[in-house]
Amino acid sequence: MNAEPASPTDPRHYFAAERTYLAWIRTGLAWLTFGFVVARFESYLAEIQLGPRASAIHGRFSLWTGIAFVFVGVATNLFATHRYLRILREMDRGEFTDRRPSRGAVMLSLFLAAVGAAMAIRLIFL
Repeated sequence: MNAEPASPTDPRHYFAAERTYLAWIRTGLAWLTFGFVVARFESYLAEIQLGPRASAIHGRFSLWTGIAFVFVGVATNLFATHRYLRILREMDRGEFTDRRPSRGAVMLSLFLAAVGAAMAIRLIFL
């Protein structure tokens, strides 16, 4: 069986780009949800254990970390939309040659590593 290479206008390329885009959207939504949970979790624990005054003091780190994750979710969705539209334009013109790593994915990974390290340090000193 002799398989021909797919042409740049092959619908499979467009479907693959759409699947990747939808995966990015799901990731962004997960970060939004996770950010909300993190923002409220420490306040919830402090309310249960220490009363309302302590929750206002101890909940700040959790609140700002949660807000950061919400912004990461928003940025992820904006990045995904920009990248998806750019790839579609390049495929339509027959110019798609993107063989380099995604800068957005690398930046997201580094940011998450930094936030994870900050959360670990926070848990050590909790």
